[in-house]
Amino acid sequence: MKYLFLFAIWCLWLVSPSQAQPIARDVPYGEQSEPLQRLDIYSPKDAGKLPVVFWIHGGGWETGDKANVQVKPQAFMDKGLVFVSTNYRLLPTVDMGTIIRDIAKSIHWVHDNIDRYGGDPKSLFIMGHSAGAQLAAIVCTDDRYLKSEGLALDIVKGCVPVDGDTYDVPAIITTAEIRNQVHGLPQPNRGHRVKFGSDPVKHIDFSAVTHIASGKGIPPFLIFYVNGHPDTTAQAQTLGNSLTQAGIRNKVYGAKNTDHSKLNETLGISEEPTTQVLFDFVSQALPK
Repeated sequence: MKYLFLFAIWCLWLVSPSQAQPIARDVPYGEQSEPLQRLDIYSPKDAGKLPVVFWIHGGGWETGDKANVQVKPQAFMDKGLVFVSTNYRLLPTVDMGTIIRDIAKSIHWVHDNIDRYGGDPKSLFIMGHSAGAQLAAIVCTDDRYLKSEGLALDIVKGCVPVDGDTYDVPAIITTAEIRNQVHGLPQPNRGHRVKFGSDPVKHIDFSAVTHIASGKGIPPFLIFYVNGHPDTTAQAQTLGNSLTQAGIRNKVYGAKNTDHSKLNETLGISEEPTTQVLFDFVSQALPK
């Protein structure tokens, strides 16, 4: 028993200072009584004026949690960034517009308070996976959401949507419904048509491609997708082409030998090609 205790102490001694990081969990950014208006903050030791990654989880806008971040917090802290993971209210309790406004409200809180955690409020990277990719892309292109919080897009240094399929909502609705029709399959009860509000005008308005234009301060984009997946490949290329036409710097990267979940889970692992692409993008987007 004595030797087991000494071994445990030795293991703790081996943990480097960078691994023992302060974490602020369940910090409210909205109404104190609203359990999903919360975020977690991971800060490197002795952080000061560091760039901030703002992460938005996926889950079809109906599920998911800010705790599902795998290796990302440590990976970014090791690179000298503060990592924030946010929750938001979900369908069908609230509608899509409310979800996006929750994201903007959370960004507002981060902008006003992140300096207390060693972050730079004027150096944010907005990132998200799947449904979170759509939310990241829309809040970084449709500036009305940040403007409603008294913010401008110039606080965002880069946007990284990861394997989203809804940057052009009408296109994915049409694609999915025609596919089901051709194969004699029933249309889903909770498909994109319903999730985005059943109104074609809303479908257009919730599409990031609708709002891309030069002169708005839209940040550079790194758009990840699973190489070969028909829907996310097409949507990533559409988003990238729209940004290019507006003169906005972007990189569209197809990840090989992976899938929708694995791409998210392995992002941040040093051996993964996507991780190197991600950190190269962050480095290039920061002022020299």
